[in-house]
Amino acid sequence: MDSGDWSNHMVLRPDKAGPLVLIRFLLYNYMAEDAFIECPKGKENENLKRKWLIVLSLIGQIFFLLVDKPLKIFGAAIEWFLNFLSANQNFRGLLLNLLRGKLVKPHRKSATYMTILGHLDKRVKLDRNLSPGDDKYNRALCAMAAKVAYENKAFISTTVTKDWEMDFIRFYKFFNFSQMKPTTEAYMFMDNKNKDTEVVVVAFRGTEPFDGYAWSTDLDISWYEYPGMGKVHGGFMKALGLLENGSWPKEIHRNKERGSAYYKIRRKLRKLLLNNKKRKFIVTGHSLGGALAILFIAILAFHDEKSLLKKLEGVYTFGQPRVGDEDFSIFMQNKIKDFHINYQRIVYSSDIVPRVPSDDPTLMFKHFGNCIYYNSLYKAKKLEEEPNKNYFSRKIMERINKHLNSFFELIRSFIMPNLQGPEYSENLLLKAFRVCGLLFPGVVAHNTYDYVNATRLGDVLANI
Repeated sequence: MDSGDWSNHMVLRPDKAGPLVLIRFLLYNYMAEDAFIECPKGKENENLKRKWLIVLSLIGQIFFLLVDKPLKIFGAAIEWFLNFLSANQNFRGLLLNLLRGKLVKPHRKSATYMTILGHLDKRVKLDRNLSPGDDKYNRALCAMAAKVAYENKAFISTTVTKDWEMDFIRFYKFFNFSQMKPTTEAYMFMDNKNKDTEVVVVAFRGTEPFDGYAWSTDLDISWYEYPGMGKVHGGFMKALGLLENGSWPKEIHRNKERGSAYYKIRRKLRKLLLNNKKRKFIVTGHSLGGALAILFIAILAFHDEKSLLKKLEGVYTFGQPRVGDEDFSIFMQNKIKDFHINYQRIVYSSDIVPRVPSDDPTLMFKHFGNCIYYNSLYKAKKLEEEPNKNYFSRKIMERINKHLNSFFELIRSFIMPNLQGPEYSENLLLKAFRVCGLLFPGVVAHNTYDYVNATRLGDVLANI
């Protein structure tokens, strides 16, 4: 296991795929010598059964890689305009400042500059009703940490030190060897408000709305199979820092890390935790960030990092997609039991992301561990699997219920301030987003706003 080599794999290469090649593969099972699919010789029939799914994945990846630059430009323009309005106190202030000649221009790297996700929910303060030791405290802290992970370094640092009054440790941009560019972000901070225990929190950023490479990672159904571990989602593993040969050696030379998320975070945690009895750590993330959070723990378990796993206070993921097959699920269930890991996979309402990739014989992906499910009233249940586990269901009533639920969430957005106070008022941008949810309910339910609300307003469910 020290070598961390795979025993089987299927890796899709969108950079080597074209329309004619995909058509010939779909119709005649033809693969050129310069293959757009990598798999061991003799395993083709076993690994390439799902041809239509492979082609759809490659088409999706190719599309998002092609539109990455225009998508980034479009997103940057929208976010700059939103920050321009915010810096000038919205439209009225903008007009007054224009007349006075005092227009304020936003700076992208400043501590006040926010992504579109930040503008959907501008809250940065922690819930003042919760304190360390409360049953909901860690869950609520992680929801905010996962939300803030989408912002820039200055914003995150200021939020941690000024608003949360905690110690900011470091902001990271990690290298993806498959895409040959830094695409993965995370940050670390220390919650030292509990006198008995200091908790280091690692928060991974999720999928940015205007990042084509990130969407390509989500659509990549490549997988690697490791002895005793099972098959794991290749796109997420690459984002975590999988080496170019697809291996996870237990130890590599520091110079060879080249920005790998797993190895750099593990080294930092060893330095912070192993010589301090008071310290523990938590890993969290939303969406893709949630997948990276649980896979980080999976590779620690794969490497038998007992000293670190004993320091693990919990793993909190929000809207996390499926990350492995049934064998991987069994592997993780055993490790959760062996190391008494507090793994909370939190799902809100009809969120599409936890319901993909599909749990069926075609895609073979499985969830594991307890699901903490919140409905649109923020009522919590502990379940083995979220209701309607596959989003793209053929059942008509399930489809109707999703749209009815989105309509209720839109109505709820107008009455929440009266029920819970001004902290829960929704701005015009978020309400417009909810209108879109009438057509695309699962996408809107994935927003971080509802996950923050769920951890604050939802039931405790302490004995998880």
